[in-house]
Amino acid sequence: MPETYATSAKSALMVVMLANREVPNVELKDTYKITLLPKDRDAVNRDKLLETSKEGRRYIHKITDKGIDWCMTHLLESELPARVGPQARVNQELLRRMVPFLRERGLLVEAIRSRGLEELIRQVYLELGDGFQDWVRLAKIRPRLDGAEREEVDETLLKMVKTGSVHLVPDSNRKVLTEEDHAAAIRIGGEDKHLMAIEES
Repeated sequence: MPETYATSAKSALMVVMLANREVPNVELKDTYKITLLPKDRDAVNRDKLLETSKEGRRYIHKITDKGIDWCMTHLLESELPARVGPQARVNQELLRRMVPFLRERGLLVEAIRSRGLEELIRQVYLELGDGFQDWVRLAKIRPRLDGAEREEVDETLLKMVKTGSVHLVPDSNRKVLTEEDHAAAIRIGGEDKHLMAIEES
């Protein structure tokens, strides 16, 4: 493994690790101002830290377990700038104690990949659909939410709708609705919603 990577590649690894989901290249650029050049991307792909696939014209990045381990090691070994305050130094010391503890017990990757219900819903949505703005049935999403209680899922969905970037609608073709569709629907404003779409950030 090369000892160093481009700053853009290291930043991309950190972003994708923290996102804990597949991250489109356009999101790296637009949201985080990271321009990941092909040669820099190829380096972390080659060393199996990041997996990059192509969907249409879009590049999608996903971090590997090896990539997570590299990120945590990089955080531990990197020197903090001289002007960094005491809080950052305390935080790094905390990492230096926690990371080896989790790594020795085989829990490091699991701890990083743990996620909240909202993030899990977003990831399942992207896995099932054809990208952002695609309509995906709640009947397909609910079974893949790690056994989360229905009430908790409904509360999370309502919270997501309030952001304005998540939409729930009824299926206008009632004839195609299955028993699973009816059971998975969420009732809002006296109307059952069967389909979900998420806009790209």
